[in-house]
Amino acid sequence: MIRLDAAQTAAVLPFGPLADALAEVLLQKRRGMVYAPARLHLPLAEGVLLIMPSTDGDIVAVKRITVHPGNTAKGLPAIQGEVTVAEAASGRPLLQLDGPTVTSRRTAALSLLAARLLAPNTAGPLLVVGAGVQATAHALAFFQGLGVREFLVVSRAISKAAALAGMLREKGAVAEAAPADRIADILGRVPLVVTATTSREPVLPPGVRGDAFVAAVGSFTPEAAELPGSLVRAARVYVDDLEAASAEAGDLMRAGVDMAAVTPLERIVDDVPDRAAMGMGPVIFKSVGHALFDLAAARLAMASL
Repeated sequence: MIRLDAAQTAAVLPFGPLADALAEVLLQKRRGMVYAPARLHLPLAEGVLLIMPSTDGDIVAVKRITVHPGNTAKGLPAIQGEVTVAEAASGRPLLQLDGPTVTSRRTAALSLLAARLLAPNTAGPLLVVGAGVQATAHALAFFQGLGVREFLVVSRAISKAAALAGMLREKGAVAEAAPADRIADILGRVPLVVTATTSREPVLPPGVRGDAFVAAVGSFTPEAAELPGSLVRAARVYVDDLEAASAEAGDLMRAGVDMAAVTPLERIVDDVPDRAAMGMGPVIFKSVGHALFDLAAARLAMASL
């Protein structure tokens, strides 16, 4: 079995091709050509174990991830684990990928795909709320895959925001770091927003632009919400997976959203809504994760070996 570390895993999962691979898997999901059961949650002391299997009939991918938010204070990664890929017909192990890298890159690539399909204004600037792994992956995905060249990074830890902004400047972008209490002043400048925090309470105030695209990717439990209910109720809402979002998307559940009015991304991936006909009002893409997105990453990685 081939084993790839974090850097090697990132190298075989470039954001643009990964977004295309995700679009293909979404189409196949709609047509019943790929399969993944509901994510298994096992509570742990100060964390959770997540098990996510998936298959397309040719390969089977299984991701094992532990999430311990308190690890950062201990100098340990908050997310740890791996994705193993095996031949479906025989079970023969083929490949092992770094789990946190797969998670960060396929999540960011899915937001990239959603922005390509749904964002009324893709030029930027992009406001990134958070400065951790997911925030960094999303900034890079929108830089490399969407051509965004101006960023505003907001975090409770201003030093981390400054570090992410500095990395983006090194890549040729215009990037500014700001403290969390500046978000309300920034919203009028940005048509693209990503929230990628572990906060259990809203980090984004009301008042986003009418042409804003908001990708909310940080929370994945019914109790946690990065977005205020008033914003969610005023927006057109899209999700990565309707079943998973119905059980895990606290941003939507706490806002009292009727899930019958929510559109899964698979429904529009080959039939993009006319942006002019959509009218004004923000668009929210809520992502909680799904094993089929790991399958898309596994297939792209296998194709590059």
